[in-house]
Amino acid sequence: MSGPHILVVDDEADIRGLLKEILSEEGYEVDVAANAVQARASRARQSPDLVLLDIWMPDVDGISLLREWSASTTDGCPVVMMSGHGTVETAVEATRLGAFDFVEKPLSLAKLLRTVERALDAGKRRRQSGKLFAPQLLAPVGKSKIMQQLRAELQQIAANPSSVLLVGEPGSGREAFARYLHERGPRAASPFVTLVASSLREEDAESRLFGREASGGRERTGILEEVADGTLFIHEIEDLPPAVQRLLVGVLEAGRFTRLGGSEQIEFRARVLSSAQPGIENRAGPDGFRRDLLAHLNMLIVRAPPLRDYAEDVPELLRHYVDRVVDAEGLPFRRFSVAAQNRLRNYPWPDNVRELKNLVHRLLIQKGSEEIRLEEIERELAVQAPPGEPLVKQDLLALPLREAREQFERAYLQQQLLLCNGKVGQLAKRVGMERTHLYRKLRSLGVDFRNISED
Repeated sequence: MSGPHILVVDDEADIRGLLKEILSEEGYEVDVAANAVQARASRARQSPDLVLLDIWMPDVDGISLLREWSASTTDGCPVVMMSGHGTVETAVEATRLGAFDFVEKPLSLAKLLRTVERALDAGKRRRQSGKLFAPQLLAPVGKSKIMQQLRAELQQIAANPSSVLLVGEPGSGREAFARYLHERGPRAASPFVTLVASSLREEDAESRLFGREASGGRERTGILEEVADGTLFIHEIEDLPPAVQRLLVGVLEAGRFTRLGGSEQIEFRARVLSSAQPGIENRAGPDGFRRDLLAHLNMLIVRAPPLRDYAEDVPELLRHYVDRVVDAEGLPFRRFSVAAQNRLRNYPWPDNVRELKNLVHRLLIQKGSEEIRLEEIERELAVQAPPGEPLVKQDLLALPLREAREQFERAYLQQQLLLCNGKVGQLAKRVGMERTHLYRKLRSLGVDFRNISED
């Protein structure tokens, strides 16, 4: 019986050879790849149990490849990043995208082998947990009216072959809802393939989408052929380069494509689901996203609500993700106190459900007493919101009363002033304030009313 399968991705031949020799001697089955193209092909041939991924590579860097895989695979395969030029920012980004660990070059053999053992063990637990718990975790969680309506809407359109555009803020669960549509529909047994729009470059887009043929036969299978009669999910369609938008319009209108270097026309049979941020319809046009492509992608539209719109479901979501992380990673169980739950119900969740999941993960990893108290939550949330953050995404409960009131008044008057085209006289009537007092208020809050109309 062969050992676990490890994929090593590194552009340096010496390192690939060394790692293959060492890991093979330890009883592992090892495949190597010199770049992103070879790595994708290797994963297409056989799903690895672990990937050792170099960050700095000439064609597609490791972070971009990790981002692509984290969005498009659900096989529970852990990824360990390798770099000789590691920075804190790179490590943080890799961790945020789901990397299991980060090791620096030159590699310490003892540390590498320990990391490989831990990563394989974590991947095994994750896959076993997924087999046991995935079916009941597919449905969107929550008892609020908003989530009940969303579940009903998704169930209603799951069997419909039309394209669906999932519109919502980042982190609002759009890909999870897309997977739910796939699993509930007639294509559930076929592939679900995610295409991260920002990972496509104009110079290699045709090859990645259509595949390529060499003189002796097919050299590379493209994404459109790989998805077969399954579901293609395009993540953040506005990130598609103009040339790629043109290619996709051609495929969707013709219903077929041809591999590069080939002559055979291949039928495109997949259902297309995609995601975009709110307002995509208003940003389409000559200088924005192609309207003809949008027309193909938004035959049906599903609005993914921000978490702040169904905050009543936060306690249930907290319990759901605690159970999920405990089962998947074997971490000690912890529960949220009533005060902690109430605080989080009133938190604006600027990054939506993704932020809630990350918060739960951090709290369980940090361990501590079984009950998660309000003080621990306040420490986790003690981060200033970016200056331009909309008021609905600002955590006003973290501020003293005076600062919270000033932030509200500043945001309120700035938005009202925009509605009045920068005219203070109209603003005074609209908000019911005497003009002289209003001028003083605007100056005290630092609102530059002279430039509002220009902006």
